[in-house]
Amino acid sequence: MRRLQVYTSLWAMQPHDQTGVKLPYNQVCEMVAGAGFDGMAIDLGASDVAVAHAVRPYMQANNLTPLIVAFPKTIESLEDTLHMAADFGAPFVDVIGQVMPIALDDMVPVIETWMGMADRVGVPVQFETHRNCITNDLYTTLQLLDRIPDMRICADLSHYVVDREFWFPLSEHDLGLMSRILQRSDSFQGRVASRQQIQLQLDFPQHQKWVNLFKGWWREGIADWRARNASGDCIFVCELGPPEYAMTGPDGREMSNRWEEAQVIMAWVREIWEELGGDG
Repeated sequence: MRRLQVYTSLWAMQPHDQTGVKLPYNQVCEMVAGAGFDGMAIDLGASDVAVAHAVRPYMQANNLTPLIVAFPKTIESLEDTLHMAADFGAPFVDVIGQVMPIALDDMVPVIETWMGMADRVGVPVQFETHRNCITNDLYTTLQLLDRIPDMRICADLSHYVVDREFWFPLSEHDLGLMSRILQRSDSFQGRVASRQQIQLQLDFPQHQKWVNLFKGWWREGIADWRARNASGDCIFVCELGPPEYAMTGPDGREMSNRWEEAQVIMAWVREIWEELGGDG
């Protein structure tokens, strides 16, 4: 049995819209569950372990599955997060590794050590495609995937669109590089970027070419996941960050409503899933 599970992020909910108001955790969880999300990612880079424990009972009360996003600054520190994720019942730990050797040969043992640690604890790890971490660069990450056949990815392609400053339309070569990432991805994150901006408003006319590009990537990634997995959960996280991820006007207010946009992305992804065959 295959299921699509769509999450949002606690980070994306604080604040949740242009007002800048930070909602209490009970209200956040009620909103997220009420909108139809299946879970919520707890970002330990934007918050800490104390926040994770504080929000946990409200997630449990609203039947929201937690996903732990780790930013380990040392190789050893990931182990505590893995144990916490096991206790929380997280499906995996999304690793944004802050141990960042320059040379590829020095990166490989870092990734392999984290993967071995995850095997011992019994919690899977996926390495998110993200700037300012060990997977910062698309080309280096592709080399890591070649060197480490069991390395799995959480695909947030927005970071590579900005990092590489891809021209639009992308060349067949560049599309092929992104497809190689998707073929090793076991989960996905939802944000639309352009070559200069990490997070675009979804309904602005000038952004539609980028919106369509990302929707195509999400379809490609989910279709490939389905071809590789006869059962299990395909997890997609709508992660629309607050300022300065979100663009603001001269008054400091956001130029779109991220809460509404997260629900738009969720609807797009659920539609893609159904068009590809749905559950089962």
